[in-house]
Amino acid sequence: MAELEQVITSINWGLILPLIAIQFILFLVALIDIIRIRETNGPKWVWLLVILLVNILGPIIYFIFGRRQNG
Repeated sequence: MAELEQVITSINWGLILPLIAIQFILFLVALIDIIRIRETNGPKWVWLLVILLVNILGPIIYFIFGRRQNG
């Protein structure tokens, strides 16, 4: 138990917390977008899996390749 406490206190939370916040925001925005959007490039369920399972890169990949461009 003391080893776990030592590991937790040695983590630089000033670097980790912004990354966690960015990941959470990207995740939420991508989920809201995939629910609201009518069509995607490919099946929605595949993009949902990408968003859910590929951590911080999943939402980014979805926004680059999964969304249909109108216009």
